[in-house]
Amino acid sequence: MSDTVMVALIGLAGSAVGSLIGIMVNSKMMQYRLEQLEKKVDGFAEKQTVLEQRVYTLEKHNEVQDERQRVANHRIDDLEKKVGA
Repeated sequence: MSDTVMVALIGLAGSAVGSLIGIMVNSKMMQYRLEQLEKKVDGFAEKQTVLEQRVYTLEKHNEVQDERQRVANHRIDDLEKKVGA
C-alpha cells in the first residue's frame, strides 16, 4: 500500500473513533440533562399538588363565608321588617 492510502485509512479510523466518542459523550450529557429536567418537573408537580389543595381549601372557606353573609343579610332583612312594621 502506498503511503497516501495508509494516511487516508488512519485519518478515516481517527475520524470514525472521534465521531463515536463524540456521540457517546453527547448521549451521556443529554441523558444527564433529561434526568435533571425530570427532577425539576417532579418538584413542580409536587408544588402544584400542594397549591391545588390550598386553592381547594380556600374555595371551600370562601363558600362558607358567602353562606354566612347570606344568612346575616337575611337576618338583617327580617329585623328591618319587624322594626318597620
